[in-house]
Amino acid sequence: MRNKVSVGEYLAFLSLKYEVDPDKFFYALNSALEKQKATCGELLIQRRSETPDEAVFLMTKNTKVVSQFPIPRRFLLEQHNPIKTHRTTGLLSRRTIRKPETPHSTYIKDLRTGMKKINLTAKVQTIPKPTLVFTRFGNYASVTNASLTDETGTIKLCLWNEQISTVSTGDIINIQNARMSMFRGEPQLKIGRNGKLSIIAKMESPRLENQRV
Repeated sequence: MRNKVSVGEYLAFLSLKYEVDPDKFFYALNSALEKQKATCGELLIQRRSETPDEAVFLMTKNTKVVSQFPIPRRFLLEQHNPIKTHRTTGLLSRRTIRKPETPHSTYIKDLRTGMKKINLTAKVQTIPKPTLVFTRFGNYASVTNASLTDETGTIKLCLWNEQISTVSTGDIINIQNARMSMFRGEPQLKIGRNGKLSIIAKMESPRLENQRV
């Protein structure tokens, strides 16, 4: 994004796409900078990190990630709303605005048995107590089927060993290069050797961070 469009153009693009008032959007960003999070329409804006020069914001809609990128502090301190300025000057119609390059994400309702190379962003709903099993490789391993949810449904995710301890109930996670299979008549997601699981947003309450259902 940095080499293609300005921050103002990109935020103006988001305000158009998600139909939020540019003044309210600008106010929400400043509010999130000060209070760590704010809402604007259906968007949840969270300040993820900050430096003296900029802050990184995560934007989600119904737990689905919209974008995560840095905004310079000087931009947020401008007297006249730069988002509104870019929406009214016609710059958006003269340039092609590209969102940050991220893998195409699938909704849970679209998952089918046999699908491969699945990318999914969802919220961890429950994590049952792990079970110790004896694998075909001749060793013991811990396994559990976590329940994931998005705005379209729920699905089980098979987690092994250290994967289990990396996630907590309430986390928003992103899964890349997973596959769908059936286990005992129930569909479930599996993260293969080439797959990846990452935490996008940790649960808010530290007291619940280690909770397992």
